[in-house]
Amino acid sequence: MLAFLIAAFYFFYFAVIAVYIIFMPKVLSMVGFQPSEIGIIFAAAPLVRFIVPFAFTRGLQLNRTIFNMALALMVISSLAFFPALHTFSALLLVNVGLGIGLSLILPYIEVIALLEIGKERYGKIRLFGSIGFIAVALVLVKFMDSPETAIGYLASTTILTAIFGFMIARYDHHQPAKPARPQEGAPLQILAHWPLWLGLGLMQVSFGPFYNFFTIYETAHGVSLDMTIYLWSFGVVVEILMLYFQGPLLKKNLLTVLQVTTAVTTFRWMLIWLFPDDMGVLFFSQSLHALSFALFHSAAISYLFTLYSEQRLAQQFFFGISYGLGGFLGAISSGYIYEWWPEQLFLSAAIIAFASFVSLKRAERI
Repeated sequence: MLAFLIAAFYFFYFAVIAVYIIFMPKVLSMVGFQPSEIGIIFAAAPLVRFIVPFAFTRGLQLNRTIFNMALALMVISSLAFFPALHTFSALLLVNVGLGIGLSLILPYIEVIALLEIGKERYGKIRLFGSIGFIAVALVLVKFMDSPETAIGYLASTTILTAIFGFMIARYDHHQPAKPARPQEGAPLQILAHWPLWLGLGLMQVSFGPFYNFFTIYETAHGVSLDMTIYLWSFGVVVEILMLYFQGPLLKKNLLTVLQVTTAVTTFRWMLIWLFPDDMGVLFFSQSLHALSFALFHSAAISYLFTLYSEQRLAQQFFFGISYGLGGFLGAISSGYIYEWWPEQLFLSAAIIAFASFVSLKRAERI
């Protein structure tokens, strides 16, 4: 029963992410916002994802009550997009609220999944999130006749995410997750492992152009919106395949896996920069999503899960530093780069991904 609930949660949670990163930047562009303004607005959510985990180093616990409050905040924030749509400051505030909710709910579920399901089976449950991502992308592209339609999808998927999240939290209340044993890992010391954390953060900075501007970038190069959605969807299909078959790879040296995936990501962004309208190359670059997202993500959370004794806090900081601070810097920088040097957008992504690779190589010495 718990596996089913977690699979359903992932399905709708990543459906939310699909609407948010594929369609909402396009929506804001449609209603008249400039690229730099879009970058700032979409930087708000990852910024608070970075800040929030620090509150949990001061005694606050990510428990069932906090988790349920985060679910409520996520739903309220998604509904608030309707009245906030045409106002920059209101959209910024709404994204802050959504960012706080998102920063708390996924780490809570990830630890339950790793403890109860195990890292070898984790991918086979997590792939339902990828299915949710691709499903909403393929459906919404056919029905997005107005900005309000996209917001309606965002609100409905957050409500369904909250429902399944609430059900998982009830299960966790009755059957608490197994406690972490300190002897199985080191205390969480970010500065002691700074090359690792820097590498994880830079990897997500490099995704800023992709998450925030890939749809806009490709349509500006003459690729239709429908074909752009097919590119997104193809990336998710290969991601699903990787999540299903990645178990044996997660038994290898996880730090080496992280290094390989960042090197591949550097190559991926270079391909998009060099061939922005070549469909064969673009589909090949999207096939690399299996490594640059799916395998990287699973290897990262598995590595931190075994490295540190404070497992839930380590996951919070992973999402805070990588998807939070990394996502914030990626959104801000990509907005300004696309406004001032649009043709160099994915060259900048490739340079940052290579810096991530170098930092993770440095982590071997720590």
